[in-house]
Amino acid sequence: MQINETEVQVVRGSVTDQDVDVIVNAANTSMRGGGGIDGRIHRAAGPGLMEELMRVARHGAKTGVVVVTGAHKLPQKYIFHVAGPVWNGGKSGEPEKLAISYLGCLEAADKLGLTSIAYCSISTGVYRYPLEAAAKVCVSTIDEYLRSHPETPLRSVVLAMFGAEEFDVFTQALAEK
Repeated sequence: MQINETEVQVVRGSVTDQDVDVIVNAANTSMRGGGGIDGRIHRAAGPGLMEELMRVARHGAKTGVVVVTGAHKLPQKYIFHVAGPVWNGGKSGEPEKLAISYLGCLEAADKLGLTSIAYCSISTGVYRYPLEAAAKVCVSTIDEYLRSHPETPLRSVVLAMFGAEEFDVFTQALAEK
């Protein structure tokens, strides 16, 4: 999908394999690594990533706050670490918190003058955010941001979905926009 000058696409695979300036890590609030994509990113980036996080996010980060680090042994320039919300039935502001998580990464990319970003699915793993609802929040947030910021340097937004179900759900959400 083309929005102004930016191509938005869903691909099957890991964010770590994307040819982009920055990847988004679905981190936890401790910013100390974990399971799923967070663990994969930490393993691929090497121990320097944890050392940097200990300096820049000594006390972790609240939900929706983007922590920027170098990519270390990964081929990208940066990693944006952001903790999305834990799903509690949708009555605790989860959609707004998830939107802020996606939005903060777009704003950080713009601030750094980056041209490409790859997201994984934030909060849909151990944080149990329903996949269909999360995909709609993701796509809507990106769509609204790009339409309201036609001057953005971003030319590519990749939604890298590792699993088949994630890929199908995010592809459908993008097609419905």
